[in-house]
Amino acid sequence: MKTLSGKRILLIIGGGIAAYKSLDLIRRLRERGASVRCVMTAAAQEFVTTLSVGALSADHVFTDLFDRHDEHDVGHIRLSREADLIVVAPATADLMAKLANGLANDLASNVLLATDKRVLVAPAMNPRMWNHPATRRNRATLVADDVIFVGPNRGEMAESGEAGEGRMAEPLEIVASVETMLDDAPKPLSGKKIIVTSGPTHEPIDPVRYIANRSSGKQGHAIAAALARLGADVRLVSGPVTIPDPMGVKTVHVESAREMKDAVEQLLPADAAIFVAAVADWRTADAADIKIKKVAGEGPPALQMVENPDILAGIGHHVQRPHLVVGFAAETNDVLENAQAKLKKKGADLIVANDVSQQGGAMGGDRNRVTIVSKSGVDQWADMPKEAVADRLAGLIAERLMSVAV
Repeated sequence: MKTLSGKRILLIIGGGIAAYKSLDLIRRLRERGASVRCVMTAAAQEFVTTLSVGALSADHVFTDLFDRHDEHDVGHIRLSREADLIVVAPATADLMAKLANGLANDLASNVLLATDKRVLVAPAMNPRMWNHPATRRNRATLVADDVIFVGPNRGEMAESGEAGEGRMAEPLEIVASVETMLDDAPKPLSGKKIIVTSGPTHEPIDPVRYIANRSSGKQGHAIAAALARLGADVRLVSGPVTIPDPMGVKTVHVESAREMKDAVEQLLPADAAIFVAAVADWRTADAADIKIKKVAGEGPPALQMVENPDILAGIGHHVQRPHLVVGFAAETNDVLENAQAKLKKKGADLIVANDVSQQGGAMGGDRNRVTIVSKSGVDQWADMPKEAVADRLAGLIAERLMSVAV
């Protein structure tokens, strides 16, 4: 889809091993219809060549503040003003410091200081550099200046073998942020507050072990992002996941079912609530304060289980019940029958049912095949990527809420 057709992106490539990802980022932006013009710092040219960047962007690559040809008409001002959005990827600690403190001693920093357009940065650096107080101060300054961040992610660092927070966001994550920032489509959910739950819950057995499930949070996070793109004020309550928070969404992080219930209730009132999270049905009655040790010959310990609160049913029958309540039913058998029973019992308006019996399928995978169950009937959707499910469901939610307003 040409989601960025006609949009002009100025990509500033900083110096770091993550610069190689910028080559794929250029391709991903262009395949969505954007034109991409690139500025490279001197350090960036140590990692990727201007020839590669120019070939992928199909445009001249700008590198020198004092280039006679590029600067004959104050080129750094022109570059900063002709773009619809400036993206800095990778954004090194040095580039962040320059932008936060108004320094301008090269072409990239001059462009950033001279721009009147929004700026999206994708940090990439060693975890110790990212967590250094100076970088934290610079980030806080940039956030206050309305600079938008995507990432960094957690993982192993290519250059050092260390692991932690500091990996540059993947190109498609950056593209999604660009699409959100440049989306000028109508916003049918503007002014609507929507709660979304996502991911698993972890129910502790002791300080080391817990009960959980295979939910990745991909579907819930995608739905939250899709609703935000339609203008909703989305509050995402997320269990423990390894994926980043969606762009444009306020996220509350929780661990257990009881924490998720409390977080959802504190966010009421709302216009809609979408319960995508795979909440554990049971927890141990008394989680141990210390690790339960294995004793030879005694066998496994007996765990007394108690039922967790039913968050969907609680909100479906709540005194502050949202206008629209949507639940998810992850089933391994009798999918339709179980979903119809859940619709009636939980007080929901819609149940989104899917078959999770296959490992690596809907639960944890990237695709989903869902059936929408309501009082008016059943609508079976084809297998599609979770992002497509999210967009279609967000559209359905918008239709439902607009009909309520009427």
